[in-house]
Amino acid sequence: MVMATREGFQEKCLSASCRACGHAGLEPVLDLGMMPPSDALLPDEASFLGEKRYPLELAFCSKCSLAQILETVPPEELFSDSYLYFSSFSDALLEHSKQNALSLIEQRKLNKDSLVVELASNDGYLLKNFVESGVPVLGIDPAPNQAQAAIKIGVPTRNAFFTKELAKGLRAEGHAADVIIGNNVLAHVADTHGFIDGISILLKEDGIASIEAPYVRDLVDHQEFDTIYHEHLCYFSVTALDRLFRRHGMYINDVKRIPIHGGSLRIHIEKREAVKEGMRGLLAEEAELGIDGFQYFETFSRRVQGIRRELRDLLTTLKQEGRRIAAYGAAAKGTIMLNYIGADRELIDYVVDRNVHKHDKYMPGAQVPIRDTSMLLEDMPDYVLLLPWNFTDEILEQQAEYRKRGGHFIIPIPSVRVV
Repeated sequence: MVMATREGFQEKCLSASCRACGHAGLEPVLDLGMMPPSDALLPDEASFLGEKRYPLELAFCSKCSLAQILETVPPEELFSDSYLYFSSFSDALLEHSKQNALSLIEQRKLNKDSLVVELASNDGYLLKNFVESGVPVLGIDPAPNQAQAAIKIGVPTRNAFFTKELAKGLRAEGHAADVIIGNNVLAHVADTHGFIDGISILLKEDGIASIEAPYVRDLVDHQEFDTIYHEHLCYFSVTALDRLFRRHGMYINDVKRIPIHGGSLRIHIEKREAVKEGMRGLLAEEAELGIDGFQYFETFSRRVQGIRRELRDLLTTLKQEGRRIAAYGAAAKGTIMLNYIGADRELIDYVVDRNVHKHDKYMPGAQVPIRDTSMLLEDMPDYVLLLPWNFTDEILEQQAEYRKRGGHFIIPIPSVRVV
C-alpha cells in the first residue's frame, strides 16, 4: 500500500480549514495512507483494476476541538445503490435500537399524534419499533436499497439526503417532528451546518433531537483507528459537539456514554437551554483530560502503528507455520483494518459475513472474497480475524460451535489477542 508522505500530510493540514468553525490550519494526528471507500465492495475480479483510492488522514482543530479527516469523497459515490450495509443483520444493534425507541416513547409520551423522523434510517431497523407502538414515523435515507427495504416492512421512507432544503420542503408539507433521531449520521455529513440547520427547521419548538455518534475519546484511548474511514468525516468529543450546536442556537442538554460501536455518545438536543448535571460533568471531565487540546492526540499515531506491526507479524507467522486464516465481517472497519495492515489474499483466505447482499463480492483494496458464515464450520480455518470487534461478544456467541471444534479468533482492538 502506498502511504502519503508525512511532510505532505503536514502541508495539507496547514492549508486546510476546519469543517466546523472554519479555522485555517489543522494539526496532523494520523496518516492511514491511500484507502478505498470502505463500503465499496467489488462485484468481481474484473473490477480490481478500476478501484479508486483516496487519502485518509486525521487532523485536529485547536480552536473548536474537532477531530476530522481532510478528504471529502462525494457522498453520491459512498451511498449509491452499491452501498450494502443493512443494519438489521446485527442482533445487538437491533436490541440497542429497540430499547432506545421504547425509552423515547416513554420519556416524550409519544402517541398517534406525534411524529418521529429518523435521518439515515437505513432499512427501518429502528423506526419499526415506533410503528409497532402506533407512533407515526418518517425515515430519510439516501441509499435506495435500504430505503426500499424499510418501505417493505411498513416504514414510510424518503430516498434522499437530508439537507436544509429538504427540511424546508417537509415543513411546507406540514411535517413537524416531536423527535428527530440521527444515529451514526452526523459524522457522515459534508455540509455539517446545513444538516444542523435542517434539524432546527424540522423540529418542533418543544421537540428533541436524539443523536448518537462514536466518541473520539474511546477512539483514541482504545486505538480504534479502523473506525476512521471516508464516510466518517468528523470524530466528536462532547466539547466539540457542544460548541458546534451552540453555533446554531441549539443546546445539548443531556448526554450519555453508551458502549455501542466501541464507545459512543447519545446526546439530546433542544432549542431551549436546560443543561443537566451529567452534561456539565462530562464537559468538565474532558477539560481535565485535555481532550480539547492537541496533546491528547499526540501519541495516538505511534500506538496505532504498534498494533499494525503486531497484527501483521502474527498473521505472517501463522501463515509461515502453515495455518489457514479467514476473517469475520465484511464491514467498513474491516476494509480499513485489512488495508492498513496489508492483509490481502496472501494472508486471508476469505471473509465471512451474515449479510447475504455481500456474498460472492470482494473486500475493497484487499480483494479478499466474501462468503457466508457457514463456511467457518464447513472449512474450519485455524484462525479467524474478527474485523467488527465492536460486536465481539455477539459474534463469539454465534460462533460457539466453531470455537468448540478448535477454531480460534484473533481480536485486534484495543490490543491484539487470541481467544
